[in-house]
Amino acid sequence: MSAVAESVQLERGAVELRSVRVELGRDATRVLALADVSLRVAPGEFVSIVGPSGCGKSTLLNVVAGFIDASAGQVTLDGEPIRGPGPERGVVFQHHSLFPWLTVHDNVAYGLRARGLPRAERERRVGALLLRCGLREFARHYPEQLSGGMRQRVGIVRAIANEPRVLLLDEPFGALDAQTREVMQEILLDLWQRFRTSVLFVTHDIDEAVYLSDRVYVMSARPGTIKAERTVPFARSERQAAATSLEGVRLARELKDLVREESRRALAGPSGAHTGEVT
Repeated sequence: MSAVAESVQLERGAVELRSVRVELGRDATRVLALADVSLRVAPGEFVSIVGPSGCGKSTLLNVVAGFIDASAGQVTLDGEPIRGPGPERGVVFQHHSLFPWLTVHDNVAYGLRARGLPRAERERRVGALLLRCGLREFARHYPEQLSGGMRQRVGIVRAIANEPRVLLLDEPFGALDAQTREVMQEILLDLWQRFRTSVLFVTHDIDEAVYLSDRVYVMSARPGTIKAERTVPFARSERQAAATSLEGVRLARELKDLVREESRRALAGPSGAHTGEVT
């Protein structure tokens, strides 16, 4: 990517939620999922969201994706209201959403073809990404022929191929073993550092959030709101060593304590608890 293209890219991808409220369901089953959520993601920033199970992390991500409408408040991308899904937001879920009838190559190329990108440019972009992520030799394989980690790798590459302004990831490595998870974290960081797409990343793994992120938001128990915000004070080149440093251990412990406190509150149950389940 040229210096000019990178400069343009870094000016885009600003996500902002202002006093967002989300209610799901109807009548007796109505659930207050999010209450007065405000957060921001600067262009090119990597931001993670952590919190207890059921606090609304996935709901928040789906609001930014445009899959769920906010009941109140504002949700914007580069100052423009988000109204429904759009190609400027790439989404990767915990369980891959690859088309089983398409090869790895064709899954990655799908969005580019839909946008009408010329075949030569499509092939160039897909080939370069598959090579960079170690998938070139699997280009003609189908999803069922791949391991779980490789399917998630294809899903991330497919999302990145469209050069979205923001990448939304919902527990993308949650079902992977520890070794595969570490490899996928490195691949994600490599792609992020190359394209500098803004990232909003949902995870239950506090150590993962500290390792990957520039900032971390902690959500409260349902109805979810922002309980705390922490900046990760380490340069990326120092992350491996910093994770086991005294400051790194303290930050992870503080975040874990905050989440644990909210988990206990959720288990105790609020007065007049809402019915239903929110993720």
